[in-house]
Amino acid sequence: MNDFNKKQKIILGILGAIVAGFICYYVYAKDETNNIEELEGDFELQEENTEESYSDDIILVHVSGAVNNEGIVELKVDSRISDAIEKAGGIKEDAYTEEINLAYKLEDGMKIHIPTKQEKQQTNNTQDYITTSSGVIEKEKQKEETKQKKVNINTALQAELETLSGIGASTAKKIIAYRKEKGTFKKIEDIKNVSGIGEAKFEKIKEYITVK
Repeated sequence: MNDFNKKQKIILGILGAIVAGFICYYVYAKDETNNIEELEGDFELQEENTEESYSDDIILVHVSGAVNNEGIVELKVDSRISDAIEKAGGIKEDAYTEEINLAYKLEDGMKIHIPTKQEKQQTNNTQDYITTSSGVIEKEKQKEETKQKKVNINTALQAELETLSGIGASTAKKIIAYRKEKGTFKKIEDIKNVSGIGEAKFEKIKEYITVK
């Protein structure tokens, strides 16, 4: 009888150990799963923030003409024409830059054409030459046209939004995405709710936008 009780105790002890093992495994596995999900969520959030930061800090500019490597270059926000030329491999020997403001601050989507000396000789009108060579006068003309016909931020397409000072492709897309998600703007000040448009940028564009 004592032997039987002893066997029972051993069996019960083994079963208890097995049950305890299953419980520990279940709790541990659940904690690990939660930790993995939290890590994945943090990684995705960090990735989104990195992408957002990248798009806000980088502009794309087209450089053509008498440079060593024509094409699209990536630059930091507030870069100058001289930075774009450097990114394009520098100017060629026959480049003419005397009438180009190398310190001019660039915006996303601009095109900079560096003419050759031969191009300069063939150009009769200096004002037109500056327009085609640096993009500076061309940008100012766009601003004047925008003054006459304000951009309706509730209906404007991406290209129209990009005519506004400081509004590049990335910010224009954010404006359109905001409209789809939140609805139309009630007043022009509401555009400051769009990520990337602060008070300083709003001050630059408030005279050229409207809501209807």
